[in-house]
Amino acid sequence: MEVIRYNPLAEYVIGVDVGGTKINAGLINRQGEVLCMVSLATKAGEARTVDRIEQAIREVRAEGRDMQPSLQVRGIGVGSAGQIDWASGSVRSASELIPGYAGTRLKDILLERFQLPVIVDNDVNVLALTEKHLGAGQGVEHFLCLALGTGVGGALVVDGRLAHGAWGGGGELGHISVDFGGTPCVCGGIGCLEQYASGTSIARRMREKLARLGDGDEVVNSREVFERWHAGDLVANELMQETLSALGSAIASFIHMFNPSLIVIGGGVAEAGDRLFTELRKEVARRTMPSMLEGVRIEPAYRGNWSGMIGAALQLWE
Repeated sequence: MEVIRYNPLAEYVIGVDVGGTKINAGLINRQGEVLCMVSLATKAGEARTVDRIEQAIREVRAEGRDMQPSLQVRGIGVGSAGQIDWASGSVRSASELIPGYAGTRLKDILLERFQLPVIVDNDVNVLALTEKHLGAGQGVEHFLCLALGTGVGGALVVDGRLAHGAWGGGGELGHISVDFGGTPCVCGGIGCLEQYASGTSIARRMREKLARLGDGDEVVNSREVFERWHAGDLVANELMQETLSALGSAIASFIHMFNPSLIVIGGGVAEAGDRLFTELRKEVARRTMPSMLEGVRIEPAYRGNWSGMIGAALQLWE
């Protein structure tokens, strides 16, 4: 087994963002500059997720070596979907979006395979590090992040520091209920935000709406829903208004609970574009006490879908 060359003063870190759909890995420096990156399908339920992570690390290292033959790294930073026990770097809990992932001793396995320092945290916590150091969160002491992707994750920054909670589960914002009589969630709850604002749920709900209209054979993903929404499709518009209502309701609650100055939204759903943010700001304003809303910004994540990968690397300097 090839050992990646370690240097505690090296310019680059291998940053890995593990999601339910894809794994992004990059060679990243302290300024958030990406030397190279690879993206692999997670193949959840088909392959062991830790093996896919290892493959992504090896592939990005090979690309980096081709660019800089003498390349050394100071470690591996991972931001992963699921609930992460921050001290041990293990996956405490994961939904069936990544079957068999719960219980994975991710930090220990990667330490053994690569003989490098490894830090593992929740994927949205590392996104918050990107915002803190490079994005809209620079100089902001109190903010929260939402990642709207395969699921919905959250992170809290209080007094300039990530709030991990007792073991690392702080900021599980995707499982706040926005409808106490609503759709059952994979977590066991009812009406969770994730069931209305994730890319997975947007696609599922669109297919259900189309099926009721007699178009049940259509295969629609969230990206196509956004395209239809921008094109004025009535069904997509109805669905997105429901999504905005759920998301706006949750964000208003977060503002009332945490009194942040900033809310950052990343993940694939954020790629719905400016219209999403314009309408979401209106929805949040409609649901929030004016005194609490004053001065609160709602902004897209820095570098979009690369934010998690960059933040994963930044852990080695944090």
